[in-house]
Amino acid sequence: MSLPIESAIPALRAALAEHRAAVLEAPPGAGKTTRVPLVLLEEKWLRGQRIVMLEPRRLAARAAASRMASTLGERIGETVGYRIRRETRVGPSTRIEVVTEGILTRMLQHDLSLEGVGLVIFDEFHERSIVGDTGLALTLAASESLRADLRILVMSATLDGQRVATLIGDAPVIRSDGRSFPVTTRHAPSRDGVRLDAHVAGVVRDALAVESGSILVFLPGAGDINRTADRLAGGIPADVTVYPLHGSMAADQQDAAIAPARPGERKIVLATSIAETSLTIDGIRVVVDSGAMRIPRFSPRTGMTRLETVRVSRASADQRRGRAGRLEPGICVRCWSAAEDAGLVPFTRPEILDADLASLALDLAAAGFTDPAELRWLDPPPAAAFAQAQELLRLHGALDLHNRITQHGTAMVELGAEPRLAHMLVRAREAGPRSIATACALVALLEERDILRGSGSAPPADVTLRLDAVGRDVDSMQLAGATLDRGAASRMRESAREWERRVALARGGRTGDDDLDAGLLLALAYPDRVAKRRDAPGRFLLRNGRGATLPTNDPLAHAEWIVAAAIDDAGRDGRVTLAAPLDIAELMACAAEQVTTSDEIAWSDELRGVVARSRTMLGALVLRETALASPDAERVGAALRAGIGRIGIDALPWGDAVTLRARLGFVHHHDASWPDMSADALAERLDEWLGPDLAGVRNLDQLAGIDMKSALLRMLDWEQRRALDQLAPERIDVPSGSRVQVDYSDPAAPVVAVRLQEVFGMTATPTVLGGRIPITMHLLSPARRPVQVTRDLASFWANGYFDVRKDLRGRYPKHHWPDNPLEAEAVRGPKKRS
Repeated sequence: MSLPIESAIPALRAALAEHRAAVLEAPPGAGKTTRVPLVLLEEKWLRGQRIVMLEPRRLAARAAASRMASTLGERIGETVGYRIRRETRVGPSTRIEVVTEGILTRMLQHDLSLEGVGLVIFDEFHERSIVGDTGLALTLAASESLRADLRILVMSATLDGQRVATLIGDAPVIRSDGRSFPVTTRHAPSRDGVRLDAHVAGVVRDALAVESGSILVFLPGAGDINRTADRLAGGIPADVTVYPLHGSMAADQQDAAIAPARPGERKIVLATSIAETSLTIDGIRVVVDSGAMRIPRFSPRTGMTRLETVRVSRASADQRRGRAGRLEPGICVRCWSAAEDAGLVPFTRPEILDADLASLALDLAAAGFTDPAELRWLDPPPAAAFAQAQELLRLHGALDLHNRITQHGTAMVELGAEPRLAHMLVRAREAGPRSIATACALVALLEERDILRGSGSAPPADVTLRLDAVGRDVDSMQLAGATLDRGAASRMRESAREWERRVALARGGRTGDDDLDAGLLLALAYPDRVAKRRDAPGRFLLRNGRGATLPTNDPLAHAEWIVAAAIDDAGRDGRVTLAAPLDIAELMACAAEQVTTSDEIAWSDELRGVVARSRTMLGALVLRETALASPDAERVGAALRAGIGRIGIDALPWGDAVTLRARLGFVHHHDASWPDMSADALAERLDEWLGPDLAGVRNLDQLAGIDMKSALLRMLDWEQRRALDQLAPERIDVPSGSRVQVDYSDPAAPVVAVRLQEVFGMTATPTVLGGRIPITMHLLSPARRPVQVTRDLASFWANGYFDVRKDLRGRYPKHHWPDNPLEAEAVRGPKKRS
């Protein structure tokens, strides 16, 4: 039976014969993955060179290679082979290599010209993995600068093919119709409060009861798969077998999940998005789609990645639905409503926009590129995340100050691990055999899902518990209330042995026999996640300044120092899920280049003064702090002035200098040539008027002895000092003989508050500023309560006094209230009536 892709083969051959690149759009089931490489193998332009096909997933790579080899009647490793992580099946006659997980990137780093390769195929490019985007960017660079004969073919099921075609040089787009059977779509939304696994298990049981064939169930992650499997156990017919399928499973377990069901039996495959594309699981007629997927989201702000469960895109939902119609008419049950279905976004967001870019930055540097702008991208990596990735790599010594790869960085690349872990492995190799064993066990532990299972709560966070259990080869045991997962522990042991073999094969010899413990090794890998306990058990401050927490009943909650290998960064303070205790003295000795010691002379709001201390720091963490006996006087002065500017000029001990400041402010209000007395202006000129008095001063309390009046007068020249008392006298004389203070707090209207009896005989309103500004008179009763406000004293005597006099005579009958105030005697105190 011919495959649907056959109709598009002639156009594809013609396109690649005439052009250096092409885009092939073909729906799931068309046969593009397993047919196209075989058809192109004998093209003239290939000239006997190899075809390299990049698959985004290991399972798909192995399955595709196996299917092509079977079509040729050969074994894997003859004409068709594959290279995936920890497994290589190629031979001297291999012409088609299916690769994944950065293998293509490694090939380009070692030889950017890809000598011996005539065609690079990017399969399932619509998944937009960061590996695929990186591989395409580097292959384009190779094609344009070194290999004009190198062909590029991008294949996809659901993607804007024209956009990709434009990126790779206005390449032709070939489209193929697929062949699928009709699929009936139903919606089964869950009720509020029902857990995802409970709802999906119910939908699966309903489908088993009314539909024939096997069932493929899409769930977000391994945890959801396990919980759903537990709910299905015992509630399904005896002839139905449940198979999990996710990326962390062993290859033989994955093969069992995709193999046909035994005759007379049915199967339920509980899978992550790993089963969306490139795979045909025989016998599947029903798809149950939870509608959710789990993606990593990296935060440049926190420097941490967390897994986030999101709604699938329209493209992913259609891919999943198509799994039901590959072999016969099928059924797709979507666990969401029709209204929600209409709101799905068109495509899944590219991984490069949300991922930790440390691996990308190291890969590009290894290929000779320090700036991603040197390459062409469908979606360029975000600048902030890329800069942070380079900063981390510089911290690890993988890049130099110009972001070029170092010898240490090259050693990290050769190991093929994530950069943090690769750095740890290289440092362990330098330390010696015992450190290598511990580091390899840690890498295997961190790459595997947690090997401890909590009973009703999270297992203890300490990784040393896990290492001890695996190191003693214990299959099943109780560890601090948690149970060891035998299967996960077995995979971890095998992975650790594989890493030890890889480290042994890598270039570079061992130089010591140190025994670096788990905490120290993790601190080398995650220097930004070294944490110091704060004010209570379980509360920690990370080196990067972020908070982190552990349950108070966790054994590590009382540790003084820890290093967090895994953090759930969903809240304000991240929740630590994997950590190790840390001897900070050992870290300071092992990573002395990360420790900084500096003299800190800075203002403290809490102490209202300058703090001078020597601080030994690891990022935001204080390792040691001592007071400076003789701090630099100039820096102390600068910090004090900065502190005064921070808290505001008004916080200074002004005392009676407030009056002088107000007088000067009044004159400036009317004559800008005089100094400005506003808080901002005084803060700006602080050195000029207060600087000479700050020598030896460390805090605000010591400012109490400073003559603030003399300090302000420094801002005046000789003429201004002489004119001040004339323009803005501090006090004025009144007929009673008193000298009454003038209030200049309102520079537009200075005020004098005086008893009415003290101004008998004063015929005119007093003035300031050379007679230009009349003083506002607040005339007071004998009890110093306001009875009249005026700026025209003569008018008051003529018109307002007699009404005031009538009121005052009633309230103060023993005081003298003359009929003619202009001729009466002014008195300071009360004068009895005659």
